[in-house]
Amino acid sequence: MKSKVVVVLAIAAMTVAATSCDKLKSRDQLNKGVQAYKSAQYPQAVEHFKSAVDLDPKFDTARLYLATAYMMQYVPGAESPENMQMASAAQDQFQKVLDQKPSKSSEELAIASIASLYFNEKKLDDAKQWYEKLVSMNPKNKEAYYTLGVIAWTKTFAPRMEVRAKLGMKPEDPGPIKDKKIRTELAAKSGPIAEEGIQDLKKALELDPEYDDAMAYMNLLLRERADLEDSSEAYKKDTEEADNWVQKSLETRKIKAERKPAGGGITTETK
Repeated sequence: MKSKVVVVLAIAAMTVAATSCDKLKSRDQLNKGVQAYKSAQYPQAVEHFKSAVDLDPKFDTARLYLATAYMMQYVPGAESPENMQMASAAQDQFQKVLDQKPSKSSEELAIASIASLYFNEKKLDDAKQWYEKLVSMNPKNKEAYYTLGVIAWTKTFAPRMEVRAKLGMKPEDPGPIKDKKIRTELAAKSGPIAEEGIQDLKKALELDPEYDDAMAYMNLLLRERADLEDSSEAYKKDTEEADNWVQKSLETRKIKAERKPAGGGITTETK
C-alpha cells in the first residue's frame, strides 16, 4: 500500500515539475515574441506567441500578444482572403482571452480590440455592439463613445445623400429634405440613429471637454438631424448649433497647438 502511495506522489511531483517547466518555456517564448514584436517582425512574433500559448494555454498575456500580432498585420480596407484571415485570427484569439475570464484590464483590451477590428472591417452593427459592451464595462472610455458617434454618422450619411440626389438636391442646397413623404420615411430610419450618436458624442465631450474630434462629428450629426426636421426653423436651429461646434473645434485645436512646447520638449505644470 505504501509503495502505491509513493508511486502516486512521485507521478504527481513529476507532473508539477513538467507543468512548471512548460510555464518557464512559455515565458521564454513570450519574451522572444515581444522582442520580435517590438522590431515589427510580426510573423515571427506570432510563431513565438503561438508556442507560448501551446505551452501554457491559460497564459492570458501571451494570448493577448498573439491576438495583437495578428491584428497588426491586418490592413483596414484591404479585402484579400489573407488579410481577412488575419482579422479573423485576431478576433478568435481575443475572444479566447475573454472566454478565460481574464483580469479587468485584459478584458477591456480584448473587447476594445474586437470592436476596432469590426469597425475597420466596416461591420458597423457588430462594431456598435462591441463598443456598447466597452462603455458598459468602462463608462469613462471617451474613445468608445466617440466611435459610436462616428458609426452613427457613417450609417446615416450615405442614405441621406442618396435621397438628396434622387430629389435633385445638391449637397450645398439648404434643407430640410424637400419631399415630406420621403423625409418622413428617412427620419423614421435614420433619425433615432443620429440622435443616439449625438448623445454618445455628448458623453465623450462630458468626459473630455476638449475632445475636438468629437466636436467635429457633433457638427456632422447635427447636420444629419437638421435635414430630417419638419420645418426650416428647426433646420436652421440645428445647423446653427452645428456651426458653433465647428467654431469650437477650431478654437480648441488652436488652444492645444499653442499649449504644445516648441521643439516637442517636456513641460511641467504648476498648480
